[in-house]
Formats: sequence, C-alpha cells, structure tokens
Amino acid sequence: MSWAYTEDASGFKGHTDRVAVPRDEAELIAVLDEARAARIPVTISGAGTGLAGGRVAQGGWTLSTERFQRIEIHDGWATAGSGVSLADLQAAARPSGQFYPPDPTETLASLGGTVACNASGSRSFLYGATREWLRCLRVVLMDGRVLDVRRGDRLDFDVPALPRPGTKKVSCGFPLQPGMDWIDLFTGSEGILGIVTEVEVGLLPIPQALLNGVVFFPDEERTLNAIDAWRPIPGLRMLEFACHQSLRLIAQRFPEIPAQAQGAAIIEQIVSGESDFDLWSDRLAAGGALEHDSWFGTSDGDRERFRRFRHALPESVNDACRRNGFMKLGSDYAVPLERHREMIRYYRAQCDPVLDDRYVIYGHIGDAHVHLNMLPASQADFDNGKALMVDFARKAVELGGTVAAEHGLGKRKAHLLKLQYTSEQISQMAEVKRRLDPDWLLGRGNLLDVPPEFTQ
Repeated sequence: MSWAYTEDASGFKGHTDRVAVPRDEAELIAVLDEARAARIPVTISGAGTGLAGGRVAQGGWTLSTERFQRIEIHDGWATAGSGVSLADLQAAARPSGQFYPPDPTETLASLGGTVACNASGSRSFLYGATREWLRCLRVVLMDGRVLDVRRGDRLDFDVPALPRPGTKKVSCGFPLQPGMDWIDLFTGSEGILGIVTEVEVGLLPIPQALLNGVVFFPDEERTLNAIDAWRPIPGLRMLEFACHQSLRLIAQRFPEIPAQAQGAAIIEQIVSGESDFDLWSDRLAAGGALEHDSWFGTSDGDRERFRRFRHALPESVNDACRRNGFMKLGSDYAVPLERHREMIRYYRAQCDPVLDDRYVIYGHIGDAHVHLNMLPASQADFDNGKALMVDFARKAVELGGTVAAEHGLGKRKAHLLKLQYTSEQISQMAEVKRRLDPDWLLGRGNLLDVPPEFTQ
C-alpha cells in the first residue's frame, strides 16, 4: 500500500499518487517513459531507513527498487541489485570468507540507498565510506538511457572545482572536480540524477581474529582523552562514542552498564597476536577507564552483543521521539579531527540551558562525526531544537566541517546546503542536474531547490 512508502525512519511523512514496484529494468524504464510523457515527478524509494526524507515523495509517483535482488559473489568483488539489503549482501558473501567493508548502523538499508547518500557507519574509521568500495554502477536516467559506468570512467562534460570540507567523510551535494568520474557523481546524489539498478562492490577477506570492546569511563573528559590517544592503534577499525545521557537512555535494555559510567568508547580491532590483547590492559589503566567494569570479547556472540548495544542508541532515540509525538531532530555534522572537542563543547553549551538532559551525543567519533539527537518533550523543545540544529550546522561549517557526513540532506535538511556552499556553487550543481534531468522530474525536492518554472 502507498502509505508504506510515504515515511522514513526519521518520521518524515509525505504523499504519493502512485507506487510502482518494477520487476526488472524494462518495467522501470516503462514507468519512467509514462511519467516523462505526463511530466510527473518520480521519487526513488529504497528500504525507508533514511533519516533525511529523500525517499518520501511530496506528490507525483514513487518508484521502489525493492525487487532488484540479484546477488553474485566473486573473489574480491560482488554484483548486487540496488534493492539488496546490506544484511543480505553480507550473508551472501560470508560463506566465501569475505565481507563488504562499509558498515552503516542500519543493516536493513538497501544497497542503492547507501549509494544515494554515500553511507558510511562505524567501520568507516578504517575503510572509508560507500564511495571507496564502488567498482561499477548501472544507472537508468530519466530519459530511459542506461549507463554502465566503471571506476575511472570520466564525465563527458566539464564541471568546476567545488571546495571540499576538511572532514574524513561527506555526503553533501555533488563533489564536483574537473576530470571526476561518473561513480563519484552518482554516489551521494540522493536519487536526483539517475536510478541505480545494480552495483558492483569490492569485498575483503574476513579478518581471522577481532577484538571487540565497550570501555566505560568515570567522566567524559577521560573518555575523550582515551579516544584521542587510541586513534593511531594499528588495526583499529571502529572507534565510537556514547555520552552519559546515551548510557542512561539504554540502561533499561542493558542494566549491566556500570552505574558510575559517564562515557563509553566502543572499539573493534583486527588482531594478529597475543600482544595486541595484552596492550589493552595498559591502555585502560593509562586512560583512567573503569577497567574491571568494561566489556571485551572475541566471539561472534560478543560482537553481536556489542552490535546490539550500539544499535540500541538510535533505536532508543527513535522510540523516545515517537512516544513524545515529535519528529526526530538529529545532526549529521562532521568536523576536522582536530576540532571535534570544540564541536562537542559547543553542543553542550547550547543544549544544556535549553534542553537539560533531553539530548544525547553518540557515534563515529573516530571520524569526528558524532550524532547529536534531541528528545523534545514539548513543542517549545522541538522549536528550540530546530533553531539549534541550524546553529550547529553553521558552527560545523565555521570549523571547516560539513552539514552532512553520511545521511545526505534529502528534503528535511536541504536548506542546510546554503550554509555549506555559495549560491554560485549551488547553481553549478543545478546545471549538472539539468543536463541529466532537464525537466527536473527525479527526486524533486531532494537536495536542490526546485526551479520556479517547475512549481507552477
């Protein structure tokens, strides 16, 4: 039913006049031909796990890629349909002893959706974001043309150089650079340039041994000190953060969280010998951690427990927002590594007087990309929170960062693009959009403002 396609995980809602779920590329192109002839906007829908409203139509038609489910696993790479979930891709790769390195928290996300927003996740600390693992994309344009583009296939038109923030990852607009390739253009374009139907991705051998841990600290300062000290550790592929409010939020699900814990670091390391394990005792002591209350493990069961711990953070935020009756207010801002403490201090200085403890900070601190999520309990909280989110976006840019690191801007946050780029730079992005979709039919409302001639 259409209502299943008119909301995303953030609670953002829309409406659609028709939902098309093509079985194959020919049916997809037929839908586009019909829409193009009638000048009907088309919104591409993935799995609905996004947080920026990109898959939520505001009229027109919705086209879901959920039936594009083919998977082929090869040595070092895989081909998968855009509707394949990350969980299914990992499950298919596992028997061959391989895995797909990008690790967005929501494993039910579709592969096409992760391409659309250049998703990353916790393992991006070592492996980078989705863009780094794409080898080939099959893309259908609004006019029905099908492009098979491989890494290194350059654009056949000129584009200017746009500034890049000084962050480890970014998902904010088109990363235009002279000589860039098609894959980099389509990745992170939020469904407004073309429809990805198939993806070829790189795979890696599953590490033989992993050490996982949740390390608790008696205060936030020692947590942050330890995280900064641990960044250079060889083989570390996950370095996450949870503030004291986050720990309280999930304490009901995890009553074994030590009562004195005021911060936590979540780690995962590829280990090669006993010495890798032995070094952690010294690290915990040097960092002032709650050594005997912290959790470590090496088994699949341990990893699953810690994965549930990490996943409980956004789940509990979403649950709290639904209970309170408000849409989620969460940041996706990242800053240069050397400015991450300044950003966290700014979050706290602005939130404490207005929201008290009704907010949490957690996430990808290894990349200086933590998520601030507000838990509004009243309309005043929500209104104050919306204003603060714009203020925080400005601060991130001021610090050399980005207003979107892994979720994209979609419709909910498209207004933030103007804080990152000048009007001229946004116009240069719009020219690329016009070249590939001159009638502005794909993903209307995502990322770029709709020109006046298409709103009348």
